Amino acid sequence: MQHIKQYVEQNKQRLLDELFDLLRLASVSADPKYKPEVLKTADYVAAKLRDAGADNVEICQTAGYPIVYGEKIIDASKPTVLVYGHYDVQPPDPLELWKTPPFEPTVRDGKIYARGACDDKGQFYMHVKAFELMMQTGTLPCNIKFMIEGEEEVGSSNLGIFVKANKEKLKADVVLISDTSMISMEHPSLETGLRGLSYLEVEVTGPNRDLHSGVYGGAVANPITILAQMIASLHDENNHITIPGFYNDVVPLSEAERKALNSAPYDEAGYKQDLDVAELWGEKGYSTFERTGTRPTLELNGIWGGYIGEGAKTVLPSKANAKISMRLVPNQTSDAITKLFTDHFLSIAPPYVKVKVTPHHGGEPAVTPTDSVAYRAAQKAIAESFGKEPIPTRGGGSIPIVALFEAELGLKTVLMGFGLDSDALHSPNEKYDIYNYYKGIETIPLFHKYFAELSN
Repeated sequence: MQHIKQYVEQNKQRLLDELFDLLRLASVSADPKYKPEVLKTADYVAAKLRDAGADNVEICQTAGYPIVYGEKIIDASKPTVLVYGHYDVQPPDPLELWKTPPFEPTVRDGKIYARGACDDKGQFYMHVKAFELMMQTGTLPCNIKFMIEGEEEVGSSNLGIFVKANKEKLKADVVLISDTSMISMEHPSLETGLRGLSYLEVEVTGPNRDLHSGVYGGAVANPITILAQMIASLHDENNHITIPGFYNDVVPLSEAERKALNSAPYDEAGYKQDLDVAELWGEKGYSTFERTGTRPTLELNGIWGGYIGEGAKTVLPSKANAKISMRLVPNQTSDAITKLFTDHFLSIAPPYVKVKVTPHHGGEPAVTPTDSVAYRAAQKAIAESFGKEPIPTRGGGSIPIVALFEAELGLKTVLMGFGLDSDALHSPNEKYDIYNYYKGIETIPLFHKYFAELSN
């Protein structure tokens, strides 16, 4: 551990400067205007993998943005770790809410503020630098492969094709991902599962054109009003989702599992203060940890229609739209839930509007075994680095490719994230603590060390 800390200390500024260079690249995969920046980011990642000591570094073209691959095979008889991450980021909008420019990383109170600081540039780059550390100190104990993609934030639609076509190239013993969070640096944790996702868009159409709200108001249904009513009907008074059959495949936690999950430190007052809300909201009968990690949800991600510019325009709009995401838990599947939602939403549409449902992307829930060699290696690494055992938790977010890796490569995944829930992922003023960044670089080599030892 001492040689690890010494290397990080001696290279602290360079490690930070390189991350800042990565964060300055506006790799927004959702918006075509950023395409040159996304491609430059792939080039940067490939260059840094080569600099760190990786062999066979490739920028693998797909129908969308490229996947960066690199490897270091020190001994074919030793175990192999496949590191996954993504170099694309969410759009920075709304720009006016950022205190400093989203693609000019700024340090305030020991935290790096920039789009992608935590999700996932700051986290995947820890692995590149941890690999560099092991190469420079002659301590790489196992084989390592990197697969860093550029389309995670838009559904990873080309990753499955790449994985299926490159099973031999990607052959490994475990997948290691840092794209999740810990409870806190004082209470380190390891996520043992992730929720799946069904993401779709709905459109409600009324009249064939926008209408004068005085001339036609009261005689023609307003699509915004109807959409709002339909969406409101998707939860009952207990915040239970009302779609018939939605919960049919949900596997409830045992009492022992609920007890273990809720034993994690939780400060509800601090939780509410951080979000500036007076009270929490959620499905009746479940704790915050259960609601955010083990229960399925349905959330409205965006809604629009009519006139939203400056001043007044008395219009009865022709259309109204919304984007909706549903987080899924074992044993729900994204295809089944998408169909349930679509059938139900069409069935509740009143006759005075037309409704269209467009699925965008989805992914399956995943659970990580806590008795595997890889999980125990992660436990030991965190325990040594932090000086205390990690708490097992369930993640509320979705990384759809975890299920893909298991289905196509037969590999389980270890979710060893170093972010915090308060890091404002997908929001203005996204941040990542400098301490967490360095701590990840210190901890990751220990995972490889213990994974190699325990695999013998």
